[in-house]
Amino acid sequence: MNKKKIVYVAMAADLLHAGHINILKEASKFGSIVVGLLSDEAIAKMEEAPFLDYDQRKMVLENLNLIDSIVPQNTPSYRQNIEALHPDYVVHGDDWQSGYLRCYRQEVIELLYKLYPQEKVDLNTHPRLIEIPYSQEINVLGIKRALKNLGITTANRQGRLKKLLSLKSPLRILETHSALSALIAQNTCIDIDGQRLEFDGFWSSSLTDSTLRGKPDIEAVELGVRLQGINEIFEVTHKPLIYDADTGGKVEHFVFTVRTLERLGVSAVVIEDKTGLKKNSLLGNEVEQTQEDIEVFCHKISEGKKARVGDEFMIFARIESLILDKGQEDALKRAFAYIGAGADGIMIHSRHKDAEEILSFMKAFRAKDSITPVIVVPTSFNAILAKDLARAGVNIIIYANHMLRSSFVAMSEVAKSILENDRSLEAESKCMSVNEILSLIPGTI
Repeated sequence: MNKKKIVYVAMAADLLHAGHINILKEASKFGSIVVGLLSDEAIAKMEEAPFLDYDQRKMVLENLNLIDSIVPQNTPSYRQNIEALHPDYVVHGDDWQSGYLRCYRQEVIELLYKLYPQEKVDLNTHPRLIEIPYSQEINVLGIKRALKNLGITTANRQGRLKKLLSLKSPLRILETHSALSALIAQNTCIDIDGQRLEFDGFWSSSLTDSTLRGKPDIEAVELGVRLQGINEIFEVTHKPLIYDADTGGKVEHFVFTVRTLERLGVSAVVIEDKTGLKKNSLLGNEVEQTQEDIEVFCHKISEGKKARVGDEFMIFARIESLILDKGQEDALKRAFAYIGAGADGIMIHSRHKDAEEILSFMKAFRAKDSITPVIVVPTSFNAILAKDLARAGVNIIIYANHMLRSSFVAMSEVAKSILENDRSLEAESKCMSVNEILSLIPGTI
């Protein structure tokens, strides 16, 4: 073959294996290989963020003699590079003929139609798209699954949240109150519009941890008890976790909490600017709630930052001004003060049924600060879409109690059904099968 012909191969190359080498060998038969190396951001839009960053992956590929040149592919779409390079061939594994990648395959075919209209075959193929049989024996998904089963280091898990914040928005975080609920959260994903959507991490909620143990949400569950649950979650999962520390307690206690959470591998802690006996925020002014003095809360934040050993662990300051009807100006004043004291990000909360209060705050906040990460918890204003919150500048969306609330409904229905029917047959339709449960638990089958 004429080696001057350009063969375009897009790759993530996060975990290079024999399947990649086979594709490159086949591609080399058609001309000079130009690899479009997917950027970290492009990978994060399609699936989990890569283990290796772009420069590390590029360094590996540069040492492969099969590859003639490497260019960045900054989006999941091939359009920009195909229009710039006018490749004679595009090579890919045939695994993208179905699943969430199929829309990019169709886009490549349409682009090749425009470059080589005389070679049109039908709407589903093009002679210049070369598809190599996918390696079932060894592939990225299989390798990643095996690595996840082996576990993840404390440092890698902890740093994952900060890396994800730099790559995608919004991050979707789901409340998990047990190892089983965390496994469900970790394994839930859908394919939509060329993107694999999944939850990016876990939320350890003080409300659900208390409710699970039949106790009121007044910081009655000790830190050690909650940490035992987190450790159980970490034993069987690999995603990052954000810890709900309520007020953080006394400054001296919060310093201890930071060190303990960081040592365990938790990625971030959220503390709220209230004082006194903790009451759930969604109760608002229906119960007596007192907001902490700004300087006192800033001191707590700064002492927590000093207590960190590394740079990966983050402290988020939760602002209760909107909850307590103190208005946007008070919320903004506190936000900038807390950031000045060292907070890595803020959480802004509202109990309104619509999102207008949150959107108004975000507009005003982003007018002065375009960088600091912002968390929202749309428990009350639950009609707004995650993508619309992201457009407003929100970085992290926490679904803070839905796993426990939904399990309560299911368990109540099953318990009632067994009593009403004097047997469990009718309840089976509301239950996960034993085989499904066994397949979810690593090492069972």
